[in-house]
Amino acid sequence: MSHQIAALLRGAVETEPTPRGLRPHRLPALAREQAADPQLSMAEEQPSGVRLAFRTSASLIELDVVPTKRDYAGAPPRPDGVYDLVVDGRLAAQATAEGGDVLSIDLATGATEHRPGEPVTLRFDGLGDQAKDVEIWLPHDEATLLVDLRADAVIEPSTVTGRPVWVHHGSSISHGSNAAHPTGTWPALAARLADAELVNLGFSGSALLDPFAARTIRDLPAEAISLKIGINLVNADVMRLRAFRAAVHGFLDTVRDGHPTTPLLVVSPILCPIHEQTPGPSAMDVIGLAAGELRFSAAGDPAEVAAGKLTLEVIRAELGRIVAQRALSDPHLHLLDGRELYGEQDHAELPLPDDLHPDAAAHRRMGERFARLAFGPGGPLGT
Repeated sequence: MSHQIAALLRGAVETEPTPRGLRPHRLPALAREQAADPQLSMAEEQPSGVRLAFRTSASLIELDVVPTKRDYAGAPPRPDGVYDLVVDGRLAAQATAEGGDVLSIDLATGATEHRPGEPVTLRFDGLGDQAKDVEIWLPHDEATLLVDLRADAVIEPSTVTGRPVWVHHGSSISHGSNAAHPTGTWPALAARLADAELVNLGFSGSALLDPFAARTIRDLPAEAISLKIGINLVNADVMRLRAFRAAVHGFLDTVRDGHPTTPLLVVSPILCPIHEQTPGPSAMDVIGLAAGELRFSAAGDPAEVAAGKLTLEVIRAELGRIVAQRALSDPHLHLLDGRELYGEQDHAELPLPDDLHPDAAAHRRMGERFARLAFGPGGPLGT
């Protein structure tokens, strides 16, 4: 059945057959090998934006999966990942998969332990016997193996085709952190509003201007590309201004090697008060986490900005300069200030619950705004 499932997948860059099921990937094997990073490995296996798309008249659909639950030592259990069933473009049902594998993580030492579990069956019924286009969006924040797909009527590839492919790359905010369900992440919301075919390359903690990420985008088909750059570079404290400048140019050069005239939108960071003027790294409140409260703080020294340390204000200014310079010879390159998606007034109304990531309501607002600003009339990604 894995071959049929693979033919129905959208939003995945690659699939990996395993003895226990089909694993969707959002980075190709060579990129995963070059990264050799546990955080990125975990993030790219979480199938944000990946969905099964098919047409059927089935009233009953069953999907067998093996999810991987994350268990952080000393912290409250994480909620189960959500599977969204979309019928003819509307969210019709949701399900969770209780059970599966468990990945135990010790935040203090970084040690991990993987405990295998059994497959879980998700059941969607009462769907009516009319012909319909169905999508099952996989959890944005929980890795899953796809084992089997069954229905009480024939399943055929979706007839919904011709949408422009939108490839988006970003951080955990693009990945969907703090969104409530997979079609509730801001890129998924924007894609549905814009009637675009989303490939979400948002990787939690891992939007670091890596060359392999640029090559992945270069090699993917795309009618629209957006790159949300900044927050991970600050909270991981991976480079200073000199390296950042060259890395942005190199990333854009590589993308342009494969997409010389594709509309390309650079998105600067949304508002994040802890890092507006204070560099990274970000620090997690481990004691608060054990009590069920996740919060972050900025651990850098603002005095080091003069020596090239990055803050969000520094990054926005430099991205503005770089895009303006390159746009003189690249009329399809554009810039969107991330604060137009989430800014001061939004923070006053919908503060970041952990001081770093927007909540579900803010994801909706960002998705609606991005669809209008980027894909709407006169927008840089519109057709």
